[in-house]
Formats: sequence, C-alpha cells, structure tokens
Amino acid sequence: MNKLIVFSILLCSSPLFAQRSDINGGPINSRTETGIIDGVYLSTHVPTKRLIPYEHVREADVIWSKRVWRTLDLREKINHPIYFPLDTYDSEGNWVRNSSRWSLWTVIRHHIFTGDLTVYSPYNPAQFTLRDGDEFKYPLLPEPGLDYYTDSVYRDELLFYLGKLGADSDVPLVNIYGDDSIDVSGNYVYPPRDTLWFKSEDIVQYRLKEDWFFDKERSVLDVRIIGLAPVTYKTDDDGNILGADELFWLYFPTDCRYVFNNYFVFNDKNDSQWMSFDDFFWKRRFSSFIHKESNVFDRHIDKYRIGVDALMESKRITEEIRLIEHDVWNF
Repeated sequence: MNKLIVFSILLCSSPLFAQRSDINGGPINSRTETGIIDGVYLSTHVPTKRLIPYEHVREADVIWSKRVWRTLDLREKINHPIYFPLDTYDSEGNWVRNSSRWSLWTVIRHHIFTGDLTVYSPYNPAQFTLRDGDEFKYPLLPEPGLDYYTDSVYRDELLFYLGKLGADSDVPLVNIYGDDSIDVSGNYVYPPRDTLWFKSEDIVQYRLKEDWFFDKERSVLDVRIIGLAPVTYKTDDDGNILGADELFWLYFPTDCRYVFNNYFVFNDKNDSQWMSFDDFFWKRRFSSFIHKESNVFDRHIDKYRIGVDALMESKRITEEIRLIEHDVWNF
C-alpha cells in the first residue's frame, strides 16, 4: 500500500505529466494544433522546473566580500548561446522569434512586455548625467493592474529603453487637396518617425553587477549576481560607433532568476542536456572581464588603465579574489 502511494505521488509530480499551462511561456518541442512531438520525447524539464533557491547568508557569517562589475562580450564564441538565435520583424512589423529556443534578449523583452521583469533606468530620469541606475533606484512601473499593452504612458516610457526613433522624413505630408500640409504656424508637417525596436543582434554586451564573499558558516567562497544590463552601441547620425550604452538594469536574484529558470540555452555538446539561462549564469558558463571593482574613487578601470593594461588589471582583480579562498586554507 505504501509503495502504491509513493508511486502515485511520483507520477503526479513527474515533469512528463505537466500541463501546458505550467510552462512559463517558452517554446517547447510540441505543436498544440496537431499534438505532434518534434523528437523522441517531450522536453518539459526546463520549461516546468522549479527554481532552486540561494543558500541563506547571514551578515555575521560573511568575513570578506568584494563587489565587481563584469562585461560579457557577445562576440566571444563561448557567449553565443545567450546571443543566438536572432529575432527579427517581418514586413508587417510583427515580431518573429525562433520556434524552439530564444535568445536572452528575446526572453527579457518578452517578459518586460508581460510585466514579469521590472526595468530600472540606468540614470536618474530627471538628471541624465548621473548614472547610478545599477543601484535600482529608478524603476519604471505601469499603473496598478496595467501592463505594457494597456498602459499607454508606460509604453511610451519604455520606448527609450527598448528602442529608438528612426530618422526624420524629408518629405512633408500631403493633404487631400494635393497641397503640402502646413500647420497653423506655417511650418511643414512631416510623417511621424518610425519606432526601431532593439533586436538580438543590436545587443553587443551584457553587464553584470555581482558580489563575491566568503561564507564562514559553509566555508566557501561564493558569488551572487545582483544585476544585469543589456548594452548596445552608441552611434551618431552617420552610424559611427561612439561607445557602449547601457539600456537598463534588471534585478537578478528575484526577477531575472524566476524568468530565466524556464528557458533553454543551447548546448553544442549534447542536445539532450540543454540547461536553463539560470543554470548558465549559476554555473558561470560565460566569458567576461571585470571593468570595475569597488574602490574609494568609485571609478572604472578604463579611467586609469587603457587597452591591454586594462585587461591585465582585470586579471589582477580576478586573481586577487581567487587568492582569498586559497589563503584561507593555506595554514
């Protein structure tokens, strides 16, 4: 009797019997219209799995910590699983996404629209020169009970973080009488500028804010990602690259993890062992370099090191963190 009860519990809790409503919006290898499974089995482990919580850490147990900011360059091959597949738009302006898996940007953008991710401005909206958005001071929130699709004010605000306005038209509007359209001030009226939404190919980097710490209760050197920011190139009117621009910040421990936990990341070694984006970051399967550490001047590395020297400084900080754990066990 006891064996029957245990078997029944396992059967009901098995991912193979999960309902479609439990899937967190991500693509799976099944077609709703025909019931066809594109493969040997239904891949439901990642889309339906529960989030593994972080280990609780007390302030009294942290005997050392260091805050760093990292840059993930998506041009590096090891980082391609979060860059591809690319999304696009068709001729009618519809958002076209891959049917089997999504890039990290596609996941982020989709869940900003659905209200699962809160966007934090990288700068004070009232003072653009102060860029302290990685402290999550300036959230963009819709009206209570509304979202991107139902709150027009919130939708207009997000335009400046998820896209940009296209070029002005040099051809004025024409009214029904065939004459150039002129407003009451005598100025020509031009068509409204197109909205150019950022696509996966426009995201060139991701920046991470993370804390490294030694927990004496568990006797481990651990790391927690605090925030994540997508980055695009900043260009002039002629398309010349002027630098990199952080679009916005996302709070990682709660918002991002609960969303990233149910989306596949490609594994080029084994198609049956695709992990989630949360696993990807937790296992640190990416390549990155440190562009800032906590310091008395609150400055970035590129303020006092340039080129190869900046990369060497990043390596020095990384090695310094590694030696902390080494020295603890070196009696």
